[in-house]
Amino acid sequence: MRDMERLEENLMKLIHLTGPCGFEHEVARAIYEQARMFADECRVDGLGNVWVGINGAKDGPTLMVAAHMDEVGFMVKTIEANGFLRLEQLGGHDPRTVVGQDVIVLTENGRVPGVVGTLSVHFLRYDDAARAPKFHELYVDCGATSREHAHAMGIRVGQAVAYEPSVRRIGETRIASKSLDDRAGCAVLLTALEAMDRAQLHGTVWGLFSVQEEVGLRGAKAAAAALHADVALAIDTTAASDTPPPHAPVGHGLALGQGAAIKAMDFSLISSLSVRRFLERVASERGIPVQTEVFAGIGTDAGALHMEGGAIPSGVISIPSRYTHSPIEMIDLNDLHGCYRLLLGFMEAMHSVEDFSFLSE
Repeated sequence: MRDMERLEENLMKLIHLTGPCGFEHEVARAIYEQARMFADECRVDGLGNVWVGINGAKDGPTLMVAAHMDEVGFMVKTIEANGFLRLEQLGGHDPRTVVGQDVIVLTENGRVPGVVGTLSVHFLRYDDAARAPKFHELYVDCGATSREHAHAMGIRVGQAVAYEPSVRRIGETRIASKSLDDRAGCAVLLTALEAMDRAQLHGTVWGLFSVQEEVGLRGAKAAAAALHADVALAIDTTAASDTPPPHAPVGHGLALGQGAAIKAMDFSLISSLSVRRFLERVASERGIPVQTEVFAGIGTDAGALHMEGGAIPSGVISIPSRYTHSPIEMIDLNDLHGCYRLLLGFMEAMHSVEDFSFLSE
């Protein structure tokens, strides 16, 4: 029970932090400061990845587990003469979910609040109400009346813009917030590393809290090239499809509250069959509810780890999430708990590199 309380404490801490792609500094500092208190080795590389090493008392494989720190966000692209800010995307967005949202500009003088402007309903007769907005049409109103006024507020081109943190409990077991993708995975990994019993661990576990996943798995690519692990996992969220039509895609059956998902494939990875079977066996032995994920519309750090590190058998544990890449991403805490138990069970059960041999299946 204490583990689950600690997991939720870590989750709440991490989702209140701000860290769009390339601007993960606040998140990295928090994870580094906590992890260095228990890790055998803890460091931050030049790109910003946080490496957390745990050495087992027994010989065994080297496992890399990745969860990404970055959240989708924006960058100030231009400051118009009238003081409005135009944006560049950091990660993938649906412009329909961005309109009308509270945001913050991360300036050197602190956080400047703003809103993403929307057309007043009274002016809709001058527009096509059925037309989805284009991203280049969006703008941030931060209260500046001119470009010079925006500069005086500390706003510059190239600064990050993020969703205002706002965490809500929905029902008895669900959380809605920005950045659950992938602070939920970071919370799972951080808690599991802290709880791992070194006396029972075969080999070494490297926790990789990666940067810039949402813009091409960049942190994981660099890390995989630096460490040739024997096996790899990613812990990430994935899109659930259990909302009412027309939003629920046909043939994709993941649902909140039905358990962590063991990935079979996405566009970046066909999971190693030996890793997948190992996860399924751990789930069965420990009574952990799981779902199987087949979803070509998503990618994770495992897509980089299995290739860039030199042919590493890799898999993914996914946390089902509604409303992905929006400020109201939603997960079920029971799925989060299951993901944690599955990761910890994997680390405790692995004994040998041969457990993950291609010819073992």
